[in-house]
Amino acid sequence: MPVPEFVAALRAHVGHDLLWLPGVTGVVLDDDDRLLLGRRADNGRWALPSGILEPGEEPAVGLVREIQEETAVIAQAVALTAVSAGDRVRYPNGDVSQYLDLTFLCRYRSGTARVADEESTAVGWFELDDLPVDLTPSSEERLGASLSYRRNPAAGASFVA
Repeated sequence: MPVPEFVAALRAHVGHDLLWLPGVTGVVLDDDDRLLLGRRADNGRWALPSGILEPGEEPAVGLVREIQEETAVIAQAVALTAVSAGDRVRYPNGDVSQYLDLTFLCRYRSGTARVADEESTAVGWFELDDLPVDLTPSSEERLGASLSYRRNPAAGASFVA
């Protein structure tokens, strides 16, 4: 996966030290209540579409961009459903990052799901009661928060305290 230019510029100053970065994740459901997933190129597991926000980018706008870049699907962010800090990630090159993730429930608008960049090896729609067994744990958690929100929007988004 390509490193965003602004991250590469930061890495020139901090080396492999920890970077705290804003990330976004989309729980995209179509009209048949199927979930959009991509099989990650880096670890081979299925996951929700996600990405890093560019400096100054609005989270919902950045998420819609990421979904389209990865899957060719145009989605609409409907609601913020979870805010969480992920675990530290050490990349093969030694870089260390940690992400503040903003998860949104999204509605499918248009497009045919397909691999649209090098971040995924497969993209597809899945029934909620027939998800891949190798779904990433973070995707399971974020999906759970979004489905909980969908059942009871008055309860608000999920925040890890």
